[in-house]
Amino acid sequence: MNRRVLAALGSAVLALSMAACSGDGAGSGGNDSDQPGDLTIGVSMPTQTSERWIADGNSVKEKLEAKGYQVDLQYAGDDIPTQSQQVDQMITRGADVLIIAAIDGTALSGQLQAAADADIPVIAYDRLIRDSPNVDFYVSFDNYKVGVAQATALLVGLGVQTKDGAKGEAKGPFNIELFAGSLDDNNAHFFFDGAMDTLKPFIDDGTLKVTSGQTSIEQVAILRWQQEAAQKRMEDLLTSSYNSGTKVDGVLSPYDGLSRGIITALQNAGYKGADFPVVTGQDAEIASVKLIDDGVQSSTIFKDTRLLAEQAVIAAEAFLTDKAPQANDTETYNNGVKVVPSYLLPVQTVYKDDIKPVLIDSGYFTAEEVAAGQAG
Repeated sequence: MNRRVLAALGSAVLALSMAACSGDGAGSGGNDSDQPGDLTIGVSMPTQTSERWIADGNSVKEKLEAKGYQVDLQYAGDDIPTQSQQVDQMITRGADVLIIAAIDGTALSGQLQAAADADIPVIAYDRLIRDSPNVDFYVSFDNYKVGVAQATALLVGLGVQTKDGAKGEAKGPFNIELFAGSLDDNNAHFFFDGAMDTLKPFIDDGTLKVTSGQTSIEQVAILRWQQEAAQKRMEDLLTSSYNSGTKVDGVLSPYDGLSRGIITALQNAGYKGADFPVVTGQDAEIASVKLIDDGVQSSTIFKDTRLLAEQAVIAAEAFLTDKAPQANDTETYNNGVKVVPSYLLPVQTVYKDDIKPVLIDSGYFTAEEVAAGQAG
């Protein structure tokens, strides 16, 4: 058991014994050292430039604080040394559990070793931390299926498939381009693998054509998931591969921020209306949900961060009571040193018709927020 938890429980036993001797009854006060308020959970998030990570951090913090725990929430500004320093400080301050969404999944080995030496469990949050034996649990979504869903949404948008999985009426060929996330994010590889496994048969039979010829993740990755970098790459693709009148029909984008950069490049190049390419996304960011509602972006993948935060809290509480968190996947996520026990959540594809039933009716956004394209 975590040494700090043992100390807290030991103090609690002593306090109860003293209360019994003094005749104090239940609720009469005394030593509260067995309470969650005596335990601290360090929460390290990568950045505040994405509304998704702000929502994640706030949701984890709120759910932990609602149970009485102290929370040390830090954002690293997409800077690896800053995140390393923040995690070091959490360990030094005596965190009882760490929940970490890593910027670079290979950059925290030293911090994780220090956590292990201090008997602090580590929960990798949505992004798997690699190359370390000191990752105790992983909470995420089924990231391979996210990629499958994105590719399927592209096929649906092009009319090659229908939403129920049947063959669509459109025959192609369709000109598409591919984007991937940051190579140092383990999830980016799962997204891309799931998408490419889904698209490959249609590329092989000529239904889809990657006009630029750029089909490897190394060629299409966007470092740190930067919107501006995605816009620049799309602009370069339009200049190099579509300068002879060829039109882009669809773009596989793995994240809404990248999608908005891609859309800006396409709009600046004159694409509009019914001829606008199919553009996918992920994370259901409010600005992109409005673009979907307006008929500009085709789809996004909704990952309910409220449920992910809830699983992180459940895992943290399990560790604090010397229990193993419940995993529903013990095979998929090998971090290079060990298979990390994981809890994976499902995802939903959101097209325009899904905004109300999936996002508004569930309370994730209000109708007013969608109309404004800005969360309140």
